Amino acid sequence: MWIMITYLWAINCLTLLAFGFDKLRARRRKRRVSEKRLLLLAALGGSLAALLGSWIFSHKTRKRGFSAILLMIVVFQGAAVFLLITQGVPQIS
Repeated sequence: MWIMITYLWAINCLTLLAFGFDKLRARRRKRRVSEKRLLLLAALGGSLAALLGSWIFSHKTRKRGFSAILLMIVVFQGAAVFLLITQGVPQIS
């Protein structure tokens, strides 16, 4: 259980830092973090930090395609967590 909590904490911190770094690079017109990488971090468990980063940094909010994919990731992960909580984790025998 602690391994999962530590992993989620780390991936969310990394995702939030990536969004902040990308916003900083965008302002300075330098090489940026790709949208694919930002979405990958969200899909790997950092979706809440991705939403928070979009809101805090006002970043990627006008990109409808990016926002739609991010929202789909959040909904999918939310549904998965809901199922795990209500149904329990399947036991391998």
